[in-house]
Amino acid sequence: MQRYFLNLAFSGAPFHGWQRQPGDISVQQVVEEALEKLLRRPTPVTGAGRTDAGVNARMMPAHFDAPEEIADAAAFERSLNSIVGNDIAVNGLVKVAPDAHARFDATKRTYRYFATPFKTPFFNNLAWRCSPALDFELMNEAAEILLATDDFAAFAKTHTDVKTTICKVTRALWSPCGAGAWMFEISADRFLRNMVRAVVGTLVEVGRHKLSVDGFAEVVGSRDRCKAGTSMPAHALYLWEVEYPYLKPNNFIIDA
Repeated sequence: MQRYFLNLAFSGAPFHGWQRQPGDISVQQVVEEALEKLLRRPTPVTGAGRTDAGVNARMMPAHFDAPEEIADAAAFERSLNSIVGNDIAVNGLVKVAPDAHARFDATKRTYRYFATPFKTPFFNNLAWRCSPALDFELMNEAAEILLATDDFAAFAKTHTDVKTTICKVTRALWSPCGAGAWMFEISADRFLRNMVRAVVGTLVEVGRHKLSVDGFAEVVGSRDRCKAGTSMPAHALYLWEVEYPYLKPNNFIIDA
């Protein structure tokens, strides 16, 4: 068996998240069915994470095993792209070690959340429509607290089978990204289910002056999801990049 990594990008709108769901279409299901057609055998796929329904991905690495080496990776990639449809793109295929793992080997994941204060027909399905009065400077002051936080239970979806709510966040920052729009970028070694959307929702409360920076710190320390802000709309969230010690993310090649 030969193990390969795929670099996938997808629009989250048509799918019920990454992971297979009974009765609902998922990205994982579409990719597995496409690989089965090409390899002529059931082919399980393991992704770098489990994005929720409606969440997009610019870079979602996933691994699968082929019964033998794929002779022409470029042709295989083109064939796969022709099967998966317009809402999924395969942007890379590389052979990796037999024990390489798309989920467990990832050392850093980065998400971006986009917000725009202007009504525009071009970004309705790509960004969240925010108030022009949001205080992004104050939101960034609150976001710095996340860098010194270990336990993110306050932003975790309740009633899940997660074993730990410990994460190491290395970046959390709102930045202007042109045409009056803003982008929140957050990087960590791992993320909890619904964590980013809950973090953004709570920071928005700070930006609306409904929650102080000290109040944000109290929410974080409470470990109580009920005290945090609302979960923000999924369509503005993107899994942006996933890093591995043996892959270069920009061109998805094995790092010698």
